[in-house]
Amino acid sequence: MTLNGLSTDVSTTAKRRVLISGASISGPALAYWLHRAGFAVTVVEKAGALRAGGYPIDIRGTAIEVVRRMGILPQLQDAHIDSSRCTFLNADGSKLASVNPSAVAGSVEGQDLEVRRGDLAANLYATVRDDVEFLFDDSIDTLDQSEQEVDVTFHSGQRRTFDLVVGADGMHSHTRESLFGPEEQFHRYLGYCFAIFTMPNTFGLSREVMMWNTPGKAAALYAVGNDDELHAFLNFHQPEPPLDALRNPDAQRDLVATVFAGAGWEVPGMVDAMRDADDLFFDTAGQIRMPHWSSGRVALVGDAAYAPSFLTGQGSSLALVGAYMLAHALATNRDHTAAFAAYERDLRDFVAMNQALVDNGSATLFPTTERALEQRNTMLRDLVTMPSATARPAHSALTLPEFAPTP
Repeated sequence: MTLNGLSTDVSTTAKRRVLISGASISGPALAYWLHRAGFAVTVVEKAGALRAGGYPIDIRGTAIEVVRRMGILPQLQDAHIDSSRCTFLNADGSKLASVNPSAVAGSVEGQDLEVRRGDLAANLYATVRDDVEFLFDDSIDTLDQSEQEVDVTFHSGQRRTFDLVVGADGMHSHTRESLFGPEEQFHRYLGYCFAIFTMPNTFGLSREVMMWNTPGKAAALYAVGNDDELHAFLNFHQPEPPLDALRNPDAQRDLVATVFAGAGWEVPGMVDAMRDADDLFFDTAGQIRMPHWSSGRVALVGDAAYAPSFLTGQGSSLALVGAYMLAHALATNRDHTAAFAAYERDLRDFVAMNQALVDNGSATLFPTTERALEQRNTMLRDLVTMPSATARPAHSALTLPEFAPTP
């Protein structure tokens, strides 16, 4: 899938007003490219400030080229976590295998990056904060489209008019729900739930991951540096999504504690730390699959349109690539209908390939049966003596079209 020979026409897009909902990854990336193409951009974010911290994320394949073109690759290379090892443990806590993290993550050592989510968000924000308008501590309440524009009412009560609106507000997108309907119509549940939180590093871990498994359950401790804090991860198989728990933090904690009751290794201490954590993030592993990513003058980008799930490791990369491709389509096509059609046409195969990674074995890191666990363990033992991974084709299956130089 190669796109060549495209250029942008900056002169025809100079004053189009675009509102982007969401200031995480795809939102600021889209804002950067739209501003470069001459659009007047506003970003609204419901949080009161840029969100720091967060679990480490990957930037791979085509997304590396996006951040290179944005000029932030050196900063992200400096922020690269560069974990030294990933140690897998048996049910009793004994060591099963210790491997190069890239060998199991599907990344290419020396090319792909892993950074704290907050580091990526901060670098993206720094590229656009002086050039586009940010409205923190606010959100879209209603959208009223006409043939010529979109009237927006914000939660703050402010009312404004834009030519286009883009939902970059994540997997549980309010923009998508208001435009296309309930999330259940587009959510593909993958059979897992997970909890992420931070806890004290009382284990002396440094730049490494330790993962414990039994059938249907996994617990991991991730030290991204020499800090006194760890990222903790509890993942478990659940045949049906626990819809009630998704809306109730206390129910989330109770569910996780019940699932991991009696578990070995350091899991009891992790569960206790989860009870006290003030940064607990609980969700299901799932994908967003939609027949269309736009309606009228409103489009979706990133997880709002095509979340691939953490099992693929491609969420942030798809967000970066999707933002680039949407901006390029809008810069190339004056008519928004043609632009949105080009965006979908040129990106959909890339999205499908990356979403399919979970169908092609990524979930084998979290086996649900004794037999599958033994098969995975055999694979891990073999990896110890194997060379580093090569790139997965899905990560780099799209060649980016060229943006015209900034006028």
